[in-house]
Amino acid sequence: MKLFIASDIHGSAYYCRKMLEAYQKEGAARMLLLGDILYHGPRNDLPKDYAPKEVIAMLNPLKNEIYAVRGNCEAEVDQMVLEFPVMADYCVLLEGGHAVYATHGHVYNAEHLPPLKEGDVLLHGHTHVLKAEKREGYILLNPGSISIPKEGNPPTYAVLEDGLFTIKDFEGNVVKEIHF
Repeated sequence: MKLFIASDIHGSAYYCRKMLEAYQKEGAARMLLLGDILYHGPRNDLPKDYAPKEVIAMLNPLKNEIYAVRGNCEAEVDQMVLEFPVMADYCVLLEGGHAVYATHGHVYNAEHLPPLKEGDVLLHGHTHVLKAEKREGYILLNPGSISIPKEGNPPTYAVLEDGLFTIKDFEGNVVKEIHF
């Protein structure tokens, strides 16, 4: 199954539209959102076209296609307006014999690992910095940020299919990839 992965929309209607266009173009079966969907957070500048109500209106029609985990900016009020679950701290997916522990990254991350077996995958957002690398004992993946990328990265999303994790920009260019 092809999975589209994005993180840190932070209420940007502009980048949510670009994300949904990329989702359609990729032809993925599902979308996994790694948190910080609606609110920009007190440490971030407002993203381009900050309009959480528009983001809600764009995402709710896809409620049966979206898996989501809670970011540090999600609150109970977000769950009240979004029609798909957003308050889970993590979800575990299976991909090619590997467990993929998907979370936002503010609790579990490279400095504070969740329970992982050798060869498992830690997938998170939060840092707004893309990653695709093999570490000692596990694989670390981060699709980057849709709306507020950091460290000179472009806005990015990722696709996971058949053990290939590919990070792309909105022009469809492959920024980084790793096979596991």
